Amino acid sequence: MQRIGQSRDTHRLITGKSLVLGGIDIPSPYAVDAHSDGDCLLHAIAEAFLGALALGDLGKHFPDTPGKDEGRDSAKMLEAVYRLVREHDFHLVNLDATVHLERPKLASHIDSMRERIAGILGVSIDRVSVKATRGEKVGPIGKEEAITAECVLLLEKKSRIEYLRNRKRDGKRV
Repeated sequence: MQRIGQSRDTHRLITGKSLVLGGIDIPSPYAVDAHSDGDCLLHAIAEAFLGALALGDLGKHFPDTPGKDEGRDSAKMLEAVYRLVREHDFHLVNLDATVHLERPKLASHIDSMRERIAGILGVSIDRVSVKATRGEKVGPIGKEEAITAECVLLLEKKSRIEYLRNRKRDGKRV
């Protein structure tokens, strides 16, 4: 059995010195206005996992209640969500994500983001695609008012025995 998940996350940009994106800090004239650390790429990925299994949205699992989860590390949120995916005996086949951001340019950070995401999920980097595009001075992205990330992913259900065998073969912690 296979399941497809899709999600999109947008945050307003504010003056700052860095963005957390794909689990890494990126020097930037902007920061993100958010309840957590504002990593919209990891948020889109996590929510795509939840959507694929009809487990609700990120806000259901990590509400933005004042004082609760404020500044939360989005990598920890993604880890928790992927644990749910594995508990349902699914695993990631692949994910494809796109970040929409006028600046800074992200080309030099893409491989680091892919490595970090693959590490969080415990999968090989060839299962994780991250791309970036600009708004070309059009709309909230182009006018440097917002950042958006989109993700589509494919999950496959495996028997628990096959899943454990593959994890052991790949040298991953079970």
